[in-house]
Amino acid sequence: MPLQLTIDEASSTGRRPDNQDAIRVVTPAPWLAASKGHLLAIADGVSQCADGGLAARSTLQALAMDYYATPETWTPQQAMDRLLAAHNRWLRSQAHGQSLLTTLTALVLRGRHVWLTHIGDCRAYLLREGQLQRLTSEHVWQQAGMRHVLKRALGLDEQPLADYQCLELATNDRLLLLSDGVWGWLPDSRIRQLLTTHPVSGCCQTLLDEALQAGSDDNLSALLVQVEQVPQTLADDATLQAAQLPVAPALREGHVFEGWGVLHLMHQSRQSLIYRVSDAEGVRWLLKTLPPALAGDTSAARALLLEEWFMRRVQGPTVPELATLPDRQHLYFVQREYAGCTLAERMARQGLWSLAEFRQLAPPLISAVAHLHRRNLLHRDLKPENLHLGEDGVLRLLDFGLAFCPGLSPVDSGGLPGTPGYHAPEQYSGVEPQPQQDIHALGVTLYRLLVGHFPHGDIEPFQRPRFGLPKPPGRYRPDLPDWLSRSLLRAIDPNPERRYQTCEEWLLDLQRAEHSSIDTPRPLIERDPLTLWRSIAMLALLLNLLLLVALLY
Repeated sequence: MPLQLTIDEASSTGRRPDNQDAIRVVTPAPWLAASKGHLLAIADGVSQCADGGLAARSTLQALAMDYYATPETWTPQQAMDRLLAAHNRWLRSQAHGQSLLTTLTALVLRGRHVWLTHIGDCRAYLLREGQLQRLTSEHVWQQAGMRHVLKRALGLDEQPLADYQCLELATNDRLLLLSDGVWGWLPDSRIRQLLTTHPVSGCCQTLLDEALQAGSDDNLSALLVQVEQVPQTLADDATLQAAQLPVAPALREGHVFEGWGVLHLMHQSRQSLIYRVSDAEGVRWLLKTLPPALAGDTSAARALLLEEWFMRRVQGPTVPELATLPDRQHLYFVQREYAGCTLAERMARQGLWSLAEFRQLAPPLISAVAHLHRRNLLHRDLKPENLHLGEDGVLRLLDFGLAFCPGLSPVDSGGLPGTPGYHAPEQYSGVEPQPQQDIHALGVTLYRLLVGHFPHGDIEPFQRPRFGLPKPPGRYRPDLPDWLSRSLLRAIDPNPERRYQTCEEWLLDLQRAEHSSIDTPRPLIERDPLTLWRSIAMLALLLNLLLLVALLY
């Protein structure tokens, strides 16, 4: 059940010679509407600047083209914030010493929510169950004689400062965008009356006509959308329509299943089955499906397909390749199998990492996680078992079953996803998933690969541990340089504010330490605590002997 809308719009020059307002409505294909939403926007070019109409029209044109080119895993706010910053720079570069300014109020309706972006003096209203709510405030100076002077607009400042809101939608909601040429001449009570009594079709033109009759001397624009149907889930059926497919039957060696030759069952759990299969050319792949016990479980089916959806949106060298399945008849997906081993298997066979291995493998591993975070995706199950080093030398992230994308993934109702030993302390307080939690898990992973221990000891499931300061890795490995110990301790700091805020920051810190010619020596108590305490004991014994001699003589 996809999101269904009814839209009406109207714009007029009014009593002015030209129209410097602009309206844009983008209704994308169903598959894109599921991930990016419907875009509706109104812009009011500032008439006192060089060409306010150009500023308004170019702004909406840029949004219509560029918004749908942003990653599908970005939230609408994240995408709009990046786009406004880029377009603001373009407006300022085109001004050539003159102002090129416009206001903007935009809606993105996706799934069960609407995201509002607002900068300037247009207005957004919400009519719900007969009650009218104003959603925006005008960014104008409030002093006498300056009530029409903007203090925020696109092209005005070096960095635009927009207001953002996210609201949950309800059936029969009406969202209205108005330029100041309309709302400035109609009281909210009259706007509410018109919205309540008029059908959607033609309502915007009625608003313009009444504002013009009331004496409006500005351009007039109105954009109205009514929510006819709200989807039941965060992602609608256009995105996860395959969730209605039946679970794959039990597969046996030698069977051919939808063109895939079954070799054997590789992994079995309560949540999934993974088979090794081959294609017509003999290339090996991994087929992931649900166990028969979960047949008919809609949430499990959607989780499996959402995992595939996420992997397709972050495809790259560090994510396994997915097979195209145009004629899929059952619930499953297929990813490429690569020769090599996981980092857990490598550690079991070859032991702990050397410093040279850390320098070789840690940066690309951190970069792989950074790639996910730039796409607004959190892995949430980083550990040596889910990190694969191929024979081609490429590190790949495995198992996206717990991946989380803000705005698309459902919020966990209970329990902590992932392996307890890698959880960040703040996760036990029920905070929302954040990139710093992936950074903590990756820090624990590198800590284990270097010293073979968890920094806070083993943590059992359902245990709520107490987190103190982690043990310095130099306690286990005196050969580790101080810069490496500092980096790991910062990555796993119990306080997320002291932790690296981004993977890029972590990489930069490692590069600076790597190229630094001065390595600050660690305290003796970390480098050789036994020698330190022996020295203290010998000094104490010597002092006692000297005191004894002084007393006797």
